[in-house]
Amino acid sequence: MGDMFTSLGTWNWLIFGVVLMGLELLVPGVFLFWLGLAAFLVGVLSFLIDPTWQTQLLMFAVFAVAAVPLWRRVARSDSSAGDSPFLNKRAHALVGRVFTLEKPIVDGTGTVRIDDTIWRIEGPDAPAGSRVKIVKANGASLTVAAAS
Repeated sequence: MGDMFTSLGTWNWLIFGVVLMGLELLVPGVFLFWLGLAAFLVGVLSFLIDPTWQTQLLMFAVFAVAAVPLWRRVARSDSSAGDSPFLNKRAHALVGRVFTLEKPIVDGTGTVRIDDTIWRIEGPDAPAGSRVKIVKANGASLTVAAAS
């Protein structure tokens, strides 16, 4: 076992890093990539400074632990919620908009056509042609109020 550690060299770390990154392609989970990157960095640094095997293992441990906050920062900044915050929440994007009723609201329920979709609405009774403002979205149902 001791011989295995003393024989750790630059090429071993580089190959280990590439293998781990390659395994990430087969078993995605964004974990093996960062360990592979840590091993690859140890290999590159081993070309420059020729550390002992203990130092190499310590560098690998430090790089692997440092990769966790780096991964969290990258994952958080990569979030696409800023690009389309209403993705899969189409009804919420309608809140605050004003529409004209094609059919009246009777007994607190009715429908309104928005673009090419007919939405179920709830709100005070109103005749066809009235302008209503969407005040709340609850799943596929919208709550409306008289528009001012």
